[in-house]
Amino acid sequence: MIPAAYAVLNVAAARHNLQKVREIAPNAKVMAVIKANAYGHGMLRLAGALSDADGFAVARVDEGVRLRRAGDLKRIAVLEGFTCAEELDELVAHGLDALVHSFAQLVILEAYTERDKIAVWLKLDTGMNRLGFKAHELQVVYQQLSACSIVKQPINIMTHLANADDVEDAMTLKQLALFNDTLATLPLSAGNERSIANSAGILAWPQAISDWVRPGIMLYGISPFAESTGAELGLKPIMSLHSRLIAVKTVTKGDTVGYGGSWLCERDTLLGVVAIGYADGYPRYARIGTPVLVNGQRVPLIGRVSMDMITVDLGSQPNAKAGDAVTLWGEDLPVEEIALCADTIPYTLVCGVTQRVKQLEAVAE
Repeated sequence: MIPAAYAVLNVAAARHNLQKVREIAPNAKVMAVIKANAYGHGMLRLAGALSDADGFAVARVDEGVRLRRAGDLKRIAVLEGFTCAEELDELVAHGLDALVHSFAQLVILEAYTERDKIAVWLKLDTGMNRLGFKAHELQVVYQQLSACSIVKQPINIMTHLANADDVEDAMTLKQLALFNDTLATLPLSAGNERSIANSAGILAWPQAISDWVRPGIMLYGISPFAESTGAELGLKPIMSLHSRLIAVKTVTKGDTVGYGGSWLCERDTLLGVVAIGYADGYPRYARIGTPVLVNGQRVPLIGRVSMDMITVDLGSQPNAKAGDAVTLWGEDLPVEEIALCADTIPYTLVCGVTQRVKQLEAVAE
């Protein structure tokens, strides 16, 4: 039995999107970002689909451990690094790369007595002002890491772009200049690998492409730019979200629909009730008029999104009936468009699909 709300995942699209990265950055290694359960798509599933990547990036230690225990032998970088000796134990035991971004981590590394070594990425904060060392701190930190017995040499260096999704913003150029100028003060060799570009950096800022690129959202077929869709960039979306009509009824002129009576019927209206809501990950603040596909045709959302249901105006589909197919985003209805209608970004939508939504893999053609 097909569940009321379900997502279909076209994993072949991931391979297409990875190839797109390779076309744009042919000389770079690809660190595929599969943190946060691969942006809601299933970490182990996507690791398999992206097996041609050169390595993976996750956010947290437990994600990296899970990936390694599943048998993946690739290089795996943990982007939040470690906060205690116990996490460092896990990183070392499973052969994971760690981001080093704070002086507290240096203390833990220098006190570590195990013989096994760990590969690290030294994080330079070039303007994100989140994780990382400031430019004036980097030389001292680099020297400390170079002298640390547990740290594999040579040391790799990374930064993160804050505004690369805005192609008109000069912030990215400033970050790139600071990164390059700061690294010029270090005694680097050809073995020190660098990584700068995220998805927006890969697509819009060729100057940001270095030894490693770190594509995230573009691997899932979604655009990092507010003004475009993944399809317009030559990407193929992996996830589509579906449900079905569970009721069709007529409401009369003057009636209101949903919590708070936020939608008033200006005429007699054929209303459809769809079995999906914010408990499934459909955005709570999707505005009235947000498009929904019923039997492949667009109809507008009416009333507030509730926990388990939404309502739509079926005026353009007088023959609609309970059981008819509904698509919330997918082919012909980009997730980027739904995000705009909910005043959010597509990242939050795909990451927010909840566990009660069954995930089905598309049948290979």
